[in-house]
Amino acid sequence: MLAILVNSVGKFGYVRPAWHSTKPIQIRAMAQSAVPPSSFHGVISRDPNSSFPAVPGRYHLYISYACPWASRCFTFLKIKGLDEVISYTVVKPKWEKTKEGEDHSGWVFATSETEESGALPDPICGAKSIRALYELANPALTSGKFSVPVLWDKKLKTIVNNESGEIIRMFNSEFNEFAKNPNLDLYPPHLRTQIDEINDWVLPNINSGVYKSGFSQTQEAYEANVKTLFESLERAEEILSKQRYLCGNTVTEADIRLFVTLIRFDEVYAVHFKCNKKLIREYPNLFNYTKDIYQFPGVSDTVNIDHIKRHYYGSHPWINPVGLVPVGSNINYSAPHDRSRFTQ
Repeated sequence: MLAILVNSVGKFGYVRPAWHSTKPIQIRAMAQSAVPPSSFHGVISRDPNSSFPAVPGRYHLYISYACPWASRCFTFLKIKGLDEVISYTVVKPKWEKTKEGEDHSGWVFATSETEESGALPDPICGAKSIRALYELANPALTSGKFSVPVLWDKKLKTIVNNESGEIIRMFNSEFNEFAKNPNLDLYPPHLRTQIDEINDWVLPNINSGVYKSGFSQTQEAYEANVKTLFESLERAEEILSKQRYLCGNTVTEADIRLFVTLIRFDEVYAVHFKCNKKLIREYPNLFNYTKDIYQFPGVSDTVNIDHIKRHYYGSHPWINPVGLVPVGSNINYSAPHDRSRFTQ
């Protein structure tokens, strides 16, 4: 029996079945409801009297390189220059059992600094898994959403927030007093309506669209989801044929949200989730745009293709029971792009 125990597609934990015994109705829930509600919605504020004031050294971000939702938080942290203000830890890429005597598998920490390249032990709580952090924050929690990202308060020893859309907004504005790049505003007031409108179709159709396609339980549902996905990619391609970024010639939150799916598309989603109608490198504007965002200062630090591939191909046994990891195309995202033509 498979049970969804976390708060968004790309961050699922599950009760490990024999791959062939996964119940279709539960996979269907994953496909139809890609981003269920999160549980922790605390707000970090510049107000020193708030429950969670924005101060250096108090907060810790737990992430996975593999998860696009966690990665967009990590990207904001890096490009805003907050990596000396908010510490972070990366979990291992492949899900493992989170508790002895139970079948639940999810995100776990490395047992030493040398066990897994790119992953580390938990330096704050000494937790063995992300699940353990949730149980520390709420001892009554025996099942639920053991997802990344997790924004942790070291002082109160609890989870502040596990919703990436809320975390990136806090990173964008509330720590500017301490940020290396305080003037970089990824959600500027004059573009907020446009950003929100773009997010409203990129999230369900592209970010979650790849999961809806990959977890479809009927041919009809799969084809409908793939159709919506590629119509939306074409829509983005058309926008980017006229301007450097989604909202004009300024990089915004909307670009980071789209990028985390594009960077995973050819290596994972086209194969693993059967989104193979067209590759991103076959779209001249989307492909060059992906390289452009990747080369934005700080972004490349947040991309680990090895972790990405090993997670997806190794953590979904009902899709890839043998766990083979494709060799891949090894795209060079540091290669020159043509996007500067819009700002010359």
